[in-house]
Amino acid sequence: MSQSSNPEIKLSGVHKWYGHYHALDNINLEIARKERIVICGPSGSGKSTLIRCINRLESHQQGEIIVGGVELTENEKNIDEVRREVGMVFQHFNLFPHLTILENCILAPVWVRKMKKAKATEIAMHFLERVRIPDQANKYPGQLSGGQQQRVAIARALCMNPKVMLFDEPTSALDPEMVKEVLDTMISLADEGMTMVCVTHEMGFARQVADRVIFMDQGRVIEQASPAEFFDNPQSERSQLFLSQILH
Repeated sequence: MSQSSNPEIKLSGVHKWYGHYHALDNINLEIARKERIVICGPSGSGKSTLIRCINRLESHQQGEIIVGGVELTENEKNIDEVRREVGMVFQHFNLFPHLTILENCILAPVWVRKMKKAKATEIAMHFLERVRIPDQANKYPGQLSGGQQQRVAIARALCMNPKVMLFDEPTSALDPEMVKEVLDTMISLADEGMTMVCVTHEMGFARQVADRVIFMDQGRVIEQASPAEFFDNPQSERSQLFLSQILH
């Protein structure tokens, strides 16, 4: 487990229920600045709920979550402060269909960061270039492939200059041939030292990019280890079973 005197993200004794369903069960986790974490596990294990709690898209009922030194509570000011520094890429792109690609990218910098439109446009074009689709800037999301839309979603998150990027199964809604283009984009981000927390079933990506793999089941962290240790020598029976199913 990464122990940092000043972690970027810290979860202590975090619990979350949906009615009687215990979605997160006593999560204790520290993520260091620039660390790259992959969270994996079977469906319904709490992976997506966990990262959605990190930017308060879901609220936890017990324990504490601190991001960049700010505790996530009911306090709207704290929530806004954390969200400004945390980019999120979803499974289903969540682009505004009535806005062009460029307009999607400059919306938050202009409204949230109060950036001048010209400056926001310059930054947006820089990141659209980074994800290799600057030529799509004036099209609408519906005119792009799924892989291109997901790359736009990544560029849009980067336009806010976040300290942390959260990815919630960013390739699971894509056709297989589009997965690689999105993963390549994420790998280049990882190489630049961005703090990343990624929920994914792409085990090749986890091997290549992660500093640490976290395996969850039934709302608990069952195991965490370096990719080499996790894939070659999983400790728990549950992770051995999961890997045997997903790797073969």
